[in-house]
Amino acid sequence: MNLAIIPARGGSKRIPGKNIRSFAGKPMIAYSIDVALESGLFEHVWVSTDSEEIANVALQYGADVPFIRPEALSDDYIGTYPVVNHAISYANSVGIDPKFTCCIYATAPLIQRKYLIEGFERLRSEPDMDFAFSVTSFAFPIQRAIRLSGKGVRPFEPGNMAKRSQDLEEAYHDAGQFYWGYSKSFINNKSTFSEQSIPIILPRHLVQDIDTAEDWQRAELMFHAYMQGVKCE
Repeated sequence: MNLAIIPARGGSKRIPGKNIRSFAGKPMIAYSIDVALESGLFEHVWVSTDSEEIANVALQYGADVPFIRPEALSDDYIGTYPVVNHAISYANSVGIDPKFTCCIYATAPLIQRKYLIEGFERLRSEPDMDFAFSVTSFAFPIQRAIRLSGKGVRPFEPGNMAKRSQDLEEAYHDAGQFYWGYSKSFINNKSTFSEQSIPIILPRHLVQDIDTAEDWQRAELMFHAYMQGVKCE
């Protein structure tokens, strides 16, 4: 049995109402719900929220909201693990025992069903692993990053500044879309960022963190460009 958890707190400060704000014509959270349901992977798709307004939107788009998240799990400093573990514990308390749980972020409008399925298939086929989650490559070599220093700049790694890009190891970062895991791995607080996690590599044009108004605008431009490309195929 597979369980999808979509965390969606109501108190976003940088982009008020971010989780249900209209993105390209429908609430942001609707994209994550739609992909979870369309994938056919889950017996249960739950939204974990402290907001009645978010809960109503989630129900409208076909997710279940079996509980309102406790206030203790709803402040600015609560991480993903406690929220997911609370949902798994709740599931167990009502007789649901998922072998696999997938945390899907509510702000992932570019999420694609095929990568969600790939994550599950890869994790299921490798029982010695704990997690499978979305990653993407950095567009620029991180070894040649610079920091602001007084009126000028300084390199983080001076010895790499003269090296060719192709001679530097490619680096990846969390794509912030989905995190498949054995439920026991979540409950036991295993590290997501370890050699026991399978990276599901996404193309950069499907990845955009959304924390600022500029991020939001960029994400909508990427979304429209992607959808136009799909129509032209």
